[in-house]
Amino acid sequence: MNTGANRPGSAEDPIARFYEEHPYPAPVANLDADREGWSSPLRRRAEYHLLYGTREYREDLDILVAGCGTFQAVRHALRWPNARVVGIDVSETSVRHTKELRERHGVGNLAVHLLPIERVSELAHDFDLVICTGVLHHLADPDIGLRSLRDVLRPGGAMLIMVYAPYGRTGVTMMQEYSRLLGVGTTDDEIRDFALTLKEIPEDHPLDPLLRRSPDFRRLDAIADALLNPRERTYSVPELLGYIDRTGLAFGRWYRQAPYLPQCGGPATTPHAERLQGLPPAEQYAAVELFRGSMVRHSAVVHRAADQERLWRYLPGPESVMDAVPIRLPHTLTIEERLPPGAAAVLINRSHTYPDLVLSVDDAEKSVVEAIDGRRSLADLADLARAKAGAHDTVGFIERLYRYDQIVLASPVAGYP
Repeated sequence: MNTGANRPGSAEDPIARFYEEHPYPAPVANLDADREGWSSPLRRRAEYHLLYGTREYREDLDILVAGCGTFQAVRHALRWPNARVVGIDVSETSVRHTKELRERHGVGNLAVHLLPIERVSELAHDFDLVICTGVLHHLADPDIGLRSLRDVLRPGGAMLIMVYAPYGRTGVTMMQEYSRLLGVGTTDDEIRDFALTLKEIPEDHPLDPLLRRSPDFRRLDAIADALLNPRERTYSVPELLGYIDRTGLAFGRWYRQAPYLPQCGGPATTPHAERLQGLPPAEQYAAVELFRGSMVRHSAVVHRAADQERLWRYLPGPESVMDAVPIRLPHTLTIEERLPPGAAAVLINRSHTYPDLVLSVDDAEKSVVEAIDGRRSLADLADLARAKAGAHDTVGFIERLYRYDQIVLASPVAGYP
Protein backbone atom coordinates (compact mmCIF):
# COMPACT_ATOMS: atom_id res chain seq x y z
CA MET A 1 0.00 0.00 0.00
CA ASN A 2 1.21 3.51 -0.77
CA THR A 3 2.14 5.71 2.18
CA GLY A 4 2.94 9.35 2.75
CA ALA A 5 3.20 11.52 -0.34
CA ASN A 6 2.65 8.48 -2.54
CA ARG A 7 -0.70 7.58 -1.00
CA PRO A 8 -3.53 9.08 -3.08
CA GLY A 9 -5.57 11.59 -1.14
CA SER A 10 -3.22 11.72 1.86
CA ALA A 11 -2.35 15.06 3.46
CA GLU A 12 1.12 14.76 1.92
CA ASP A 13 -0.22 14.25 -1.61
CA PRO A 14 0.60 17.53 -3.42
CA ILE A 15 -2.69 17.47 -5.36
CA ALA A 16 -4.80 16.96 -2.23
CA ARG A 17 -2.89 19.73 -0.49
CA PHE A 18 -3.20 22.10 -3.48
CA TYR A 19 -6.98 21.70 -3.78
CA GLU A 20 -7.36 21.97 -0.03
CA GLU A 21 -5.85 25.45 -0.25
CA HIS A 22 -7.20 26.37 -3.71
CA PRO A 23 -10.53 24.62 -4.35
CA TYR A 24 -11.49 24.67 -8.01
CA PRO A 25 -13.87 25.42 -9.60
CA ALA A 26 -14.61 28.24 -7.18
CA PRO A 27 -17.59 27.49 -4.91
CA VAL A 28 -20.97 28.75 -6.11
CA ALA A 29 -23.95 29.85 -4.06
CA ASN A 30 -26.80 28.81 -6.32
CA LEU A 31 -27.56 26.13 -8.91
CA ASP A 32 -31.22 26.89 -9.58
CA ALA A 33 -30.37 27.39 -13.27
CA ASP A 34 -29.35 23.73 -13.52
CA ARG A 35 -32.57 22.56 -11.90
CA GLU A 36 -34.67 24.75 -14.21
CA GLY A 37 -32.62 24.15 -17.36
CA TRP A 38 -32.91 20.38 -17.01
CA SER A 39 -36.56 20.30 -16.00
CA SER A 40 -37.54 19.08 -19.49
CA PRO A 41 -37.54 15.28 -19.85
CA LEU A 42 -36.55 15.79 -23.50
CA ARG A 43 -33.26 17.39 -22.45
CA ARG A 44 -32.46 14.46 -20.20
CA ARG A 45 -33.32 12.06 -23.02
CA ALA A 46 -30.93 13.86 -25.37
CA GLU A 47 -28.10 13.65 -22.82
CA TYR A 48 -28.88 10.03 -22.05
CA HIS A 49 -28.69 8.90 -25.67
CA LEU A 50 -25.54 10.94 -26.27
CA LEU A 51 -23.93 8.87 -23.52
CA TYR A 52 -25.60 5.50 -24.12
CA GLY A 53 -26.40 5.36 -27.80
CA THR A 54 -29.59 3.36 -28.19
CA ARG A 55 -29.74 1.69 -24.81
CA GLU A 56 -33.31 1.74 -23.48
CA TYR A 57 -34.03 5.01 -21.73
CA ARG A 58 -34.26 5.24 -17.95
CA GLU A 59 -33.67 7.88 -15.30
CA ASP A 60 -33.16 5.82 -12.13
CA LEU A 61 -29.40 5.74 -12.66
CA ASP A 62 -26.58 5.26 -10.18
CA ILE A 63 -24.13 8.07 -11.00
CA LEU A 64 -20.60 8.61 -9.68
CA VAL A 65 -18.99 12.06 -9.97
CA ALA A 66 -15.30 11.29 -9.45
CA GLY A 67 -13.33 14.34 -8.40
CA CYS A 68 -16.52 16.33 -7.83
CA GLY A 69 -14.91 19.61 -6.74
CA THR A 70 -17.06 22.18 -5.00
CA PHE A 71 -20.39 21.78 -6.83
CA GLN A 72 -20.32 19.27 -9.72
CA ALA A 73 -21.99 16.47 -7.77
CA VAL A 74 -24.84 18.76 -6.70
CA ARG A 75 -25.27 19.91 -10.29
CA HIS A 76 -25.70 16.35 -11.54
CA ALA A 77 -28.05 15.45 -8.69
CA LEU A 78 -30.26 18.40 -9.67
CA ARG A 79 -30.14 17.47 -13.33
CA TRP A 80 -31.09 13.85 -12.66
CA PRO A 81 -33.61 14.02 -9.77
CA ASN A 82 -34.58 10.34 -10.12
CA ALA A 83 -30.96 9.15 -10.00
CA ARG A 84 -28.81 8.23 -7.01
CA VAL A 85 -25.63 10.34 -7.16
CA VAL A 86 -22.36 9.86 -5.31
CA GLY A 87 -19.58 12.46 -5.29
CA ILE A 88 -16.00 11.83 -4.21
CA ASP A 89 -13.05 14.19 -3.88
CA VAL A 90 -9.64 14.37 -2.14
CA SER A 91 -10.20 17.90 -0.84
CA GLU A 92 -11.97 18.36 2.49
CA THR A 93 -12.69 21.94 1.47
CA SER A 94 -14.44 20.81 -1.72
CA VAL A 95 -16.43 18.14 0.11
CA ARG A 96 -17.53 20.70 2.70
CA HIS A 97 -18.69 23.15 0.03
CA THR A 98 -20.54 20.34 -1.76
CA LYS A 99 -22.38 19.33 1.39
CA GLU A 100 -23.32 22.94 2.18
CA LEU A 101 -24.65 23.42 -1.36
CA ARG A 102 -26.57 20.12 -1.12
CA GLU A 103 -28.31 21.30 2.03
CA ARG A 104 -29.04 24.76 0.60
CA HIS A 105 -30.83 23.22 -2.38
CA GLY A 106 -32.55 20.46 -0.44
CA VAL A 107 -30.93 17.76 -2.56
CA GLY A 108 -31.90 14.35 -1.24
CA ASN A 109 -30.37 12.08 -3.88
CA LEU A 110 -26.67 12.85 -3.25
CA ALA A 111 -24.05 11.26 -1.00
CA VAL A 112 -20.56 12.82 -0.74
CA HIS A 113 -17.34 11.16 0.44
CA LEU A 114 -13.76 12.28 1.06
CA LEU A 115 -12.08 9.64 -1.10
CA PRO A 116 -9.51 9.54 -3.91
CA ILE A 117 -10.39 7.96 -7.23
CA GLU A 118 -7.76 5.24 -6.77
CA ARG A 119 -9.70 3.96 -3.73
CA VAL A 120 -13.19 4.17 -5.20
CA SER A 121 -13.68 0.42 -4.63
CA GLU A 122 -14.01 1.24 -0.92
CA LEU A 123 -17.53 2.47 -1.70
CA ALA A 124 -18.48 -1.17 -2.38
CA HIS A 125 -20.86 0.09 -5.06
CA ASP A 126 -21.04 0.12 -8.85
CA PHE A 127 -22.53 2.68 -11.24
CA ASP A 128 -24.42 3.13 -14.50
CA LEU A 129 -22.65 6.41 -15.22
CA VAL A 130 -19.22 7.64 -14.13
CA ILE A 131 -18.33 11.29 -14.71
CA CYS A 132 -14.69 12.29 -14.33
CA THR A 133 -13.79 15.61 -15.92
CA GLY A 134 -10.57 17.55 -15.36
CA VAL A 135 -9.18 15.07 -12.84
CA LEU A 136 -7.39 12.10 -14.40
CA HIS A 137 -4.57 14.24 -15.81
CA HIS A 138 -3.67 15.34 -12.24
CA LEU A 139 -3.26 11.83 -10.81
CA ALA A 140 0.15 10.39 -9.95
CA ASP A 141 -0.75 7.32 -12.02
CA PRO A 142 -3.68 8.06 -14.37
CA ASP A 143 -3.81 4.42 -15.54
CA ILE A 144 -4.55 3.22 -12.02
CA GLY A 145 -7.19 5.92 -11.68
CA LEU A 146 -9.04 5.02 -14.88
CA ARG A 147 -8.83 1.29 -14.17
CA SER A 148 -10.31 1.94 -10.72
CA LEU A 149 -13.25 3.75 -12.33
CA ARG A 150 -13.64 0.98 -14.91
CA ASP A 151 -13.93 -1.55 -12.10
CA VAL A 152 -17.00 0.22 -10.66
CA LEU A 153 -18.68 0.75 -14.05
CA ARG A 154 -21.59 -1.62 -14.58
CA PRO A 155 -21.97 -3.66 -17.76
CA GLY A 156 -23.84 -1.48 -20.24
CA GLY A 157 -22.71 1.65 -18.40
CA ALA A 158 -21.08 4.80 -19.73
CA MET A 159 -18.20 6.94 -18.57
CA LEU A 160 -17.64 10.60 -19.48
CA ILE A 161 -14.03 11.68 -19.13
CA MET A 162 -12.25 14.95 -19.90
CA VAL A 163 -8.49 15.40 -20.06
CA TYR A 164 -6.30 18.25 -21.20
CA ALA A 165 -4.99 18.35 -24.78
CA PRO A 166 -1.43 19.48 -25.62
CA TYR A 167 -1.49 21.73 -28.67
CA GLY A 168 -3.98 24.35 -27.54
CA ARG A 169 -2.27 24.45 -24.15
CA THR A 170 1.25 25.08 -25.42
CA GLY A 171 1.27 28.52 -23.80
CA VAL A 172 0.00 27.04 -20.53
CA THR A 173 2.81 24.47 -20.53
CA MET A 174 5.38 27.21 -21.17
CA MET A 175 4.17 29.35 -18.28
CA GLN A 176 3.97 26.33 -15.98
CA GLU A 177 7.66 25.74 -16.70
CA TYR A 178 8.36 29.46 -16.21
CA SER A 179 6.75 29.34 -12.77
CA ARG A 180 8.77 26.25 -11.83
CA LEU A 181 12.05 27.89 -12.89
CA LEU A 182 11.28 30.91 -10.72
CA GLY A 183 9.94 28.87 -7.82
CA VAL A 184 6.62 30.70 -7.89
CA GLY A 185 4.50 29.52 -4.98
CA THR A 186 0.76 29.49 -4.37
CA THR A 187 0.31 32.07 -1.63
CA ASP A 188 -2.28 34.73 -2.39
CA ASP A 189 0.43 37.36 -2.90
CA GLU A 190 2.38 35.15 -5.31
CA ILE A 191 -0.71 34.35 -7.34
CA ARG A 192 -1.55 38.06 -7.58
CA ASP A 193 1.99 38.84 -8.70
CA PHE A 194 1.76 36.08 -11.32
CA ALA A 195 -1.52 37.54 -12.59
CA LEU A 196 0.16 40.93 -12.98
CA THR A 197 3.06 39.27 -14.79
CA LEU A 198 0.68 37.64 -17.29
CA LYS A 199 -0.54 41.09 -18.34
CA GLU A 200 2.92 41.82 -19.71
CA ILE A 201 3.48 38.74 -21.88
CA PRO A 202 3.93 39.53 -25.59
CA GLU A 203 0.90 39.53 -27.87
CA ASP A 204 2.42 36.73 -29.95
CA HIS A 205 2.99 34.47 -26.93
CA PRO A 206 1.09 31.15 -27.33
CA LEU A 207 -0.77 31.84 -24.07
CA ASP A 208 -2.16 35.18 -25.25
CA PRO A 209 -5.18 33.76 -27.17
CA LEU A 210 -6.30 31.84 -24.08
CA LEU A 211 -5.88 34.91 -21.89
CA ARG A 212 -8.07 36.91 -24.25
CA ARG A 213 -10.72 34.24 -24.91
CA SER A 214 -11.12 32.50 -21.59
CA PRO A 215 -12.92 34.30 -18.75
CA ASP A 216 -11.25 31.81 -16.38
CA PHE A 217 -7.96 33.66 -16.63
CA ARG A 218 -9.56 36.75 -15.09
CA ARG A 219 -9.85 34.89 -11.77
CA LEU A 220 -6.97 34.16 -9.41
CA ASP A 221 -8.24 30.68 -8.55
CA ALA A 222 -8.30 29.75 -12.24
CA ILE A 223 -4.78 31.10 -12.78
CA ALA A 224 -3.55 29.00 -9.89
CA ASP A 225 -5.30 25.87 -11.16
CA ALA A 226 -4.05 26.27 -14.74
CA LEU A 227 -0.52 27.53 -14.23
CA LEU A 228 0.59 26.58 -10.72
CA ASN A 229 -0.88 23.09 -10.38
CA PRO A 230 1.75 20.75 -8.90
CA ARG A 231 0.98 17.82 -11.21
CA GLU A 232 -0.53 17.69 -14.66
CA ARG A 233 -0.15 16.00 -18.04
CA THR A 234 -1.80 16.31 -21.43
CA TYR A 235 -3.04 13.79 -24.00
CA SER A 236 -3.10 14.10 -27.76
CA VAL A 237 -5.83 12.15 -29.55
CA PRO A 238 -3.58 9.08 -30.16
CA GLU A 239 -2.36 9.21 -26.56
CA LEU A 240 -5.90 9.42 -25.21
CA LEU A 241 -7.17 6.56 -27.37
CA GLY A 242 -4.18 4.48 -26.24
CA TYR A 243 -4.90 5.37 -22.62
CA ILE A 244 -8.52 4.26 -22.96
CA ASP A 245 -7.54 1.01 -24.65
CA ARG A 246 -4.80 -0.06 -22.23
CA THR A 247 -7.05 0.49 -19.21
CA GLY A 248 -9.59 -2.03 -20.53
CA LEU A 249 -12.14 0.41 -21.93
CA ALA A 250 -13.36 1.27 -25.42
CA PHE A 251 -13.95 4.63 -27.08
CA GLY A 252 -17.61 5.34 -27.84
CA ARG A 253 -17.70 8.87 -29.25
CA TRP A 254 -16.53 12.40 -28.60
CA TYR A 255 -18.91 14.31 -26.35
CA ARG A 256 -18.89 17.03 -29.03
CA GLN A 257 -17.75 15.22 -32.16
CA ALA A 258 -17.95 17.76 -35.02
CA PRO A 259 -14.57 19.38 -34.18
CA TYR A 260 -12.87 15.99 -34.73
CA LEU A 261 -14.59 14.92 -37.95
CA PRO A 262 -13.13 15.58 -41.42
CA GLN A 263 -16.68 15.73 -42.85
CA CYS A 264 -17.45 18.88 -40.79
CA GLY A 265 -16.41 22.46 -41.34
CA GLY A 266 -13.10 23.57 -42.78
CA PRO A 267 -11.42 20.16 -43.22
CA ALA A 268 -14.24 19.08 -45.58
CA THR A 269 -13.46 21.99 -47.93
CA THR A 270 -9.72 21.42 -48.35
CA PRO A 271 -7.97 19.57 -51.21
CA HIS A 272 -7.15 16.90 -48.59
CA ALA A 273 -10.79 16.19 -47.74
CA GLU A 274 -10.93 12.88 -49.59
CA ARG A 275 -7.64 11.71 -48.10
CA LEU A 276 -8.75 12.66 -44.61
CA GLN A 277 -12.05 10.85 -44.94
CA GLY A 278 -10.29 7.76 -46.26
CA LEU A 279 -8.29 7.31 -43.06
CA PRO A 280 -9.41 4.95 -40.26
CA PRO A 281 -11.49 6.86 -37.68
CA ALA A 282 -8.74 7.11 -35.05
CA GLU A 283 -6.35 8.60 -37.63
CA GLN A 284 -9.06 10.98 -38.83
CA TYR A 285 -9.46 12.33 -35.30
CA ALA A 286 -5.69 12.66 -34.89
CA ALA A 287 -5.29 14.48 -38.20
CA VAL A 288 -8.12 16.92 -37.51
CA GLU A 289 -6.68 17.67 -34.05
CA LEU A 290 -3.45 18.68 -35.82
CA PHE A 291 -5.38 20.65 -38.45
CA ARG A 292 -7.30 22.65 -35.85
CA GLY A 293 -4.25 23.14 -33.64
CA SER A 294 -5.99 24.83 -30.71
CA MET A 295 -7.91 22.13 -28.83
CA VAL A 296 -7.35 22.59 -25.10
CA ARG A 297 -9.24 19.53 -23.85
CA HIS A 298 -10.76 16.25 -25.02
CA SER A 299 -14.11 14.99 -23.71
CA ALA A 300 -14.92 11.39 -24.59
CA VAL A 301 -17.66 8.88 -23.85
CA VAL A 302 -16.19 5.45 -23.11
CA HIS A 303 -17.58 2.04 -22.18
CA ARG A 304 -16.57 -1.47 -21.36
CA ALA A 305 -15.32 -3.00 -24.62
CA ALA A 306 -18.01 -5.69 -24.67
CA ASP A 307 -20.76 -3.03 -24.73
CA GLN A 308 -19.73 -1.09 -27.80
CA GLU A 309 -21.68 -2.89 -30.52
CA ARG A 310 -25.04 -3.03 -28.74
CA LEU A 311 -24.87 0.54 -27.44
CA TRP A 312 -24.10 2.12 -30.80
CA ARG A 313 -26.32 0.13 -33.17
CA TYR A 314 -28.22 3.10 -34.53
CA LEU A 315 -25.43 5.12 -36.10
CA PRO A 316 -26.58 7.12 -39.13
CA GLY A 317 -25.52 6.04 -42.58
CA PRO A 318 -26.58 3.63 -45.31
CA GLU A 319 -27.41 0.90 -42.78
CA SER A 320 -29.53 3.16 -40.55
CA VAL A 321 -32.56 1.58 -38.95
CA MET A 322 -35.52 3.65 -40.11
CA ASP A 323 -37.36 3.42 -36.80
CA ALA A 324 -34.58 5.27 -34.95
CA VAL A 325 -35.82 8.50 -33.34
CA PRO A 326 -33.75 11.70 -33.73
CA ILE A 327 -33.66 14.09 -30.75
CA ARG A 328 -32.31 17.65 -30.95
CA LEU A 329 -29.39 18.37 -28.66
CA PRO A 330 -29.41 21.35 -26.30
CA HIS A 331 -27.55 24.47 -27.43
CA THR A 332 -28.67 23.98 -31.05
CA LEU A 333 -30.12 26.97 -32.86
CA THR A 334 -31.76 27.56 -36.24
CA ILE A 335 -30.66 30.93 -37.67
CA GLU A 336 -32.76 32.54 -40.40
CA GLU A 337 -31.01 35.89 -40.82
CA ARG A 338 -27.96 36.94 -42.90
CA LEU A 339 -27.99 33.61 -44.71
CA PRO A 340 -25.58 32.46 -47.42
CA PRO A 341 -27.00 32.24 -50.96
CA GLY A 342 -29.47 29.37 -51.41
CA ALA A 343 -29.84 28.62 -47.70
CA ALA A 344 -33.19 28.54 -45.94
CA ALA A 345 -31.48 28.46 -42.53
CA VAL A 346 -28.15 27.87 -40.82
CA LEU A 347 -27.81 25.44 -37.91
CA ILE A 348 -25.29 26.00 -35.13
CA ASN A 349 -24.47 24.35 -31.84
CA ARG A 350 -23.54 27.05 -29.32
CA SER A 351 -21.25 24.66 -27.43
CA HIS A 352 -18.87 24.57 -30.40
CA THR A 353 -15.92 26.94 -30.23
CA TYR A 354 -14.94 26.74 -33.92
CA PRO A 355 -16.87 29.16 -36.18
CA ASP A 356 -16.66 26.88 -39.24
CA LEU A 357 -18.96 24.29 -37.64
CA VAL A 358 -22.17 25.67 -39.11
CA LEU A 359 -24.55 23.72 -41.31
CA SER A 360 -26.54 25.41 -44.10
CA VAL A 361 -29.88 23.77 -44.98
CA ASP A 362 -32.38 24.18 -47.79
CA ASP A 363 -36.18 24.37 -47.48
CA ALA A 364 -36.75 20.61 -47.41
CA GLU A 365 -33.98 20.07 -44.86
CA LYS A 366 -35.29 22.90 -42.71
CA SER A 367 -38.71 21.24 -42.66
CA VAL A 368 -37.08 18.00 -41.46
CA VAL A 369 -35.31 19.85 -38.64
CA GLU A 370 -38.52 21.57 -37.59
CA ALA A 371 -40.30 18.21 -37.48
CA ILE A 372 -37.76 16.59 -35.13
CA ASP A 373 -39.69 16.39 -31.87
CA GLY A 374 -38.26 13.34 -30.10
CA ARG A 375 -41.21 11.22 -31.27
CA ARG A 376 -41.02 11.03 -35.06
CA SER A 377 -38.84 8.25 -36.44
CA LEU A 378 -36.39 8.52 -39.30
CA ALA A 379 -39.06 6.89 -41.53
CA ASP A 380 -41.62 9.52 -40.49
CA LEU A 381 -39.19 12.32 -41.34
CA ALA A 382 -38.35 10.76 -44.70
CA ASP A 383 -42.06 10.65 -45.58
CA LEU A 384 -42.42 14.29 -44.60
CA ALA A 385 -39.42 15.33 -46.72
CA ARG A 386 -40.71 13.41 -49.76
CA ALA A 387 -44.11 15.08 -49.43
CA LYS A 388 -42.46 18.50 -49.43
CA ALA A 389 -39.64 18.05 -51.95
CA GLY A 390 -40.15 14.77 -53.78
CA ALA A 391 -37.03 12.59 -53.78
CA HIS A 392 -34.90 13.47 -50.76
CA ASP A 393 -31.90 11.82 -49.10
CA THR A 394 -33.25 12.07 -45.57
CA VAL A 395 -30.87 9.43 -44.21
CA GLY A 396 -27.88 11.35 -45.58
CA PHE A 397 -29.19 14.56 -44.06
CA ILE A 398 -29.76 12.90 -40.65
CA GLU A 399 -26.16 11.69 -40.85
CA ARG A 400 -24.99 15.28 -41.35
CA LEU A 401 -27.10 16.47 -38.42
CA TYR A 402 -25.60 13.74 -36.26
CA ARG A 403 -22.03 14.58 -37.23
CA TYR A 404 -22.56 18.29 -36.59
CA ASP A 405 -23.86 17.63 -33.04
CA GLN A 406 -27.38 18.72 -33.90
CA ILE A 407 -29.05 15.45 -32.89
CA VAL A 408 -28.64 12.12 -31.19
CA LEU A 409 -30.46 8.95 -32.22
CA ALA A 410 -32.62 6.94 -29.84
CA SER A 411 -34.24 3.55 -30.20
CA PRO A 412 -38.06 3.60 -30.40
CA VAL A 413 -39.61 2.97 -26.99
CA ALA A 414 -43.27 3.40 -26.16
CA GLY A 415 -44.12 5.86 -23.45
CA TYR A 416 -41.48 8.49 -24.08
CA PRO A 417 -42.65 11.91 -22.87
